[in-house]
Amino acid sequence: MKFPESNHIAFSRHVAWAMAAMAIALAGCREATEELPATVPAGQSADLRALIDAELAAGKKRIVIPPGRYHVKAQRGNHLHLKDLRDVEIIADDVEMICTSTIRAVTIENCSNLTIRGLAVDYDPLPFTQGKIIAIAPDKSWIDFEIAGGYPENELEERIEIYDAATGELRRGDARWDQEIQPLGERRYRVKKTGNYRFDPLADTERVGDILVTNNNHGTPGPTHAFVIESSRHTRFEDIRLYASPCFGFLEKDCHASRYIRCTIDRRPASDDPAKRALPRMRSLNADAFHSKDAAKGPAIISCTAKYQGDDCVNINGGYHYVCSSKGRQLRIAVLDKPRLKAGDPVEFLPHHGPRPPDAVATRVELDPNPLTDVERAKVESLRMDERTRERLLSAKAKFYTLTLDREVVLPDASAVCNPLRLGSGFAIKDCDFGHNRSRGILIKASDGEITGNRIIGSRMAAVLVSPEFWWMEGGISSNLTVRGNTIRGSLQTPIQILAPGGNGRPLPAGARRNISILGNRIEDCPWPLIRVTSTSDLTIEGNILPKAPPGQVAGSDGKAPGAILLQNCDP
Repeated sequence: MKFPESNHIAFSRHVAWAMAAMAIALAGCREATEELPATVPAGQSADLRALIDAELAAGKKRIVIPPGRYHVKAQRGNHLHLKDLRDVEIIADDVEMICTSTIRAVTIENCSNLTIRGLAVDYDPLPFTQGKIIAIAPDKSWIDFEIAGGYPENELEERIEIYDAATGELRRGDARWDQEIQPLGERRYRVKKTGNYRFDPLADTERVGDILVTNNNHGTPGPTHAFVIESSRHTRFEDIRLYASPCFGFLEKDCHASRYIRCTIDRRPASDDPAKRALPRMRSLNADAFHSKDAAKGPAIISCTAKYQGDDCVNINGGYHYVCSSKGRQLRIAVLDKPRLKAGDPVEFLPHHGPRPPDAVATRVELDPNPLTDVERAKVESLRMDERTRERLLSAKAKFYTLTLDREVVLPDASAVCNPLRLGSGFAIKDCDFGHNRSRGILIKASDGEITGNRIIGSRMAAVLVSPEFWWMEGGISSNLTVRGNTIRGSLQTPIQILAPGGNGRPLPAGARRNISILGNRIEDCPWPLIRVTSTSDLTIEGNILPKAPPGQVAGSDGKAPGAILLQNCDP
């Protein structure tokens, strides 16, 4: 997309209008049959924040932004902040916002029926940098790289990916890198693998001439992510183009029924990049593309694109509370941020092991002033868990509550609970184009949803993973789910996985989840098994187009090659 040029007079007029009396409407808010205002010159910056604020103060419900490229300076942790809006439509066709600090682009807070259409977002400087590998240790324990012309070197942060310069695809999977990136001078740097590194010829495939990408921080400190939507209902994004982000592309928290229509997250082509660079961009965003947390009703992600970002294409989840102990109707739970349960809420269980109890109802949630006991602390220290989550559980940041239920439950210590009304259930992911990323295509922990008609190409982990993650304290256990008519190619793990591991990481008994349908999917060029399902009752797998066993299929530990479909602890 080329953003239009104009003259300085038109540019100055727009700034003046924005700062004038609030009752004067911008020409950009006329109906489509009227002449649009002159464009803002590329490379110059009308005050986009003032333009929008002036229209809102004038009571406008439909705001048309003059086309052009706007360089926006961050204020109070945001480049734009939209709060307490009702039934507002912001039309930003042929508008590009350039964020000048590597922090949040747009915050949407406590809004209802807000629509944003057509906006493109990029960063200058970029929130990542990249350059060619110029030297590698004989055992590949360190790498030297040189930042390419046109890429920033403000404050480098380790989030390393390595790409094949010839294909533009990831050369290798993840590695464990030291956090320090050592400057060598003249735009050259060295990164080392962690102290317990041992060379693995199957994993350590990087070469001199490959392109190394890592994070870059600059400007006003503040929260990350490009779009953050909080406590909002029926937010609608249409035709948004997002070329970079310091973390997630879209993060929604405590929302209801957001809609993402034809939104594109992809690396910006060199032909459209306003900056001249020696190498085309290898990365789009630094982390997830679409991430939904604690939604009352999950998002609809329709005809969207998410490629080349640093983590998952989609992640829909809620939060678990760790269960320190359980006796009868009372559970002692640890809360790391805010309680997600109150009296009257249903309670869903993730047992450490054993059968999943049916949902109960919370009758009381009371603060418990007692810290972790020595026994509880030792248990947390022994768990398979993200280290940062463990540290928070062991720190003063953890608060403890007594959760009283409407009935007795049998639940092992080191289990977890969540609120099934805040998991993003009721979601839909349809007709999207995803992939070319280091991790999952679609990661789901919500229920009552559909994953239909998507293309997922080159997601190096699972293309579709439906599973709770005790590791991250992300829930829950999905039921009533359809995975239909998707095309999947080039995953390096089992492409469709419907799993229910307990807190101990082992599959729960059948019935932990129910009513799962996997229908009419086409899978190519992926390792076997192609579909794996655990812990499920009422399972339907029909009409999937699966290839014949690949040549040289590797046998498992039992000496048998896996079949195309692997079921564990499943009932018909």
